[in-house]
Amino acid sequence: MRGVFVDANEALAVIFERLAKPDDPEIRIHRDPDVTPDQLPRVLDGAGIAVVDHTALPTEIARKCAGLKHVVFLGTGARSYMNPEELDQLGIAVHLIRGYGDTAVAESAIALMWAAARGIARMDREMRAGNWLREDGMQLTGKTLGLIGFGGIAAEVARIALGSGMRVLAWNRTPKSFAGVSFVEIDKLLAQSDVVSLHLLLNEETRGFLSRQRIAAMRPAAILVNTARGALVDEAAMIDALNSGHIRHAGLDVFNIEPLPIDHPLIKLPNVTLSAHSAFRTPEASENLLRSADPPHKGEGFTRHQ
Repeated sequence: MRGVFVDANEALAVIFERLAKPDDPEIRIHRDPDVTPDQLPRVLDGAGIAVVDHTALPTEIARKCAGLKHVVFLGTGARSYMNPEELDQLGIAVHLIRGYGDTAVAESAIALMWAAARGIARMDREMRAGNWLREDGMQLTGKTLGLIGFGGIAAEVARIALGSGMRVLAWNRTPKSFAGVSFVEIDKLLAQSDVVSLHLLLNEETRGFLSRQRIAAMRPAAILVNTARGALVDEAAMIDALNSGHIRHAGLDVFNIEPLPIDHPLIKLPNVTLSAHSAFRTPEASENLLRSADPPHKGEGFTRHQ
């Protein structure tokens, strides 16, 4: 069964070629990271496997992709780009790759937390504009970090935070344990955490999880970090809380609309640090990702979307 890597940027294409093995199925690399959904039937040209980095695959487009049987999504957030259940009904299996970038995303979450605590991005902007802005930051040693969701990424965040002298709380939908981390109910986590960091997968149960009510229950002047999915948060409520100061600062790598429009309210807020959905993007994580992307017929490297 032949396949196409439909939206490879040059860095991923080079790694993909280097890691290719003789017994892999034929995978053609389409070197265009800006391919649009309506171009996919032509790009795939009857291929049975689509390797997808970030391109949306609407169900109505998938119907036009003759021969497509497998979608290998490079990551875990396929639901933001396609409807796995609808594709399954068409006989198209969606495969996820887990764990490849746990350390990369965790380091980005920690970086956003520290940048938010010290106002680094705002000071940088002001100095470039000729202003000498000096404000008191938040010292994080001894503060409490609350992790909402506790998979591999959150475990890495906990490891780093514990090493820097923070107290770490966590809430997870199923029981977990981790040395040095106290697992508590969500209300306690929100009330006691100086920093709240989101690490949930997005599905219908978690969409809007950090609701207006839960944001109001957060400790006043807490920091919010989101490197998971924008739709986990009630965006309007978060913006209101940022404007009022109830949320001291937000470090955000993910958004409801991507790329973030230039006129979006978040762009105008001084107490927000933004990054372009890039938490997972390191050469090490990319190599882990593509090394795990073995062809579906081998049964290796993939988790079938559930």
